[in-house]
Amino acid sequence: MRVAVVDIGTNSTRLLVADVDDQGRVTELDRRSTVTRLGQGVDTSGTLAPEAMDRVFAALAGYREAADALDVEATTGVLTSAVRDASNGAAFQAEIRERYGFEVDTITGDREAQLTFLGATSERDPAAQSGPTVVIDIGGGSTEFVLGDGGDVTFHVSTQVGVVRQTERHFTDDPPTHHELTAMADEVRATFHDQLPREVREAARWAIAVAGTATSAAAMLLELEPYDSARVHGHVIYRAEVEMLLARLAEMDEEERRRVPGLHPDRAPTIVAGMLVLAEALRAFDLDEAEVSEHDILRGAAITRAQAG
Repeated sequence: MRVAVVDIGTNSTRLLVADVDDQGRVTELDRRSTVTRLGQGVDTSGTLAPEAMDRVFAALAGYREAADALDVEATTGVLTSAVRDASNGAAFQAEIRERYGFEVDTITGDREAQLTFLGATSERDPAAQSGPTVVIDIGGGSTEFVLGDGGDVTFHVSTQVGVVRQTERHFTDDPPTHHELTAMADEVRATFHDQLPREVREAARWAIAVAGTATSAAAMLLELEPYDSARVHGHVIYRAEVEMLLARLAEMDEEERRRVPGLHPDRAPTIVAGMLVLAEALRAFDLDEAEVSEHDILRGAAITRAQAG
């Protein structure tokens, strides 16, 4: 089945058009990402801002054209943290369905975690790595952790830690001050410690990091200009490298960050928070490295939609 999937997140709006066969194998035909910052101000206002919704609508108009050009048989989509938290989220979802025909649903944090794990592990050999693997999905408004072994999910949680949420909550100076960085780190560390049981943190032997923060880290380390998903996918990043990126980026103002090789300029406002959250996530599990994956919730949603027929 040929499926078009949209992921409307707190920080970015993404598209995947793919063929999914009866065994769940995915052949990507088109993949796009636009930083739309839908979560702008949601943490304080509780509503989606009109200008933020307009940015998403503009992206979806182009995505609808791309899907139609490839003659998709079905569409699906997920709306995540920002829409869950917003009082006007249901109206926003209805407008997307009416204007662009994408069958989008506002999913729970638990469902988001399950789809992400399915996508991240769908084409991995369960016997290649022994022991439980944690999938880390850092988004704009939330961070999901999913622990599994041999394809079976044993634990998942969605935390209220995200790069847009934490940036707006803690950073007023540019570059951020030492006090702001410390306050953010303390909050993130406490949240992870509170919501990740010790037995879960101690069980993980491997980590897979998905979504824009992790792929940006790999692209910056590889100094990719332009971005090359083939080189990013499967690249191993070390916690020490993430901490190095955090220290370097935190000394720059936004305009300087926009010029960093490998970093998309639109991610410059939130990348410091992203590196901090990624470092704290690895520290929580006492892991020194993570494999970066381009396979995430988009792939999981595509497989699920195709299996539904």
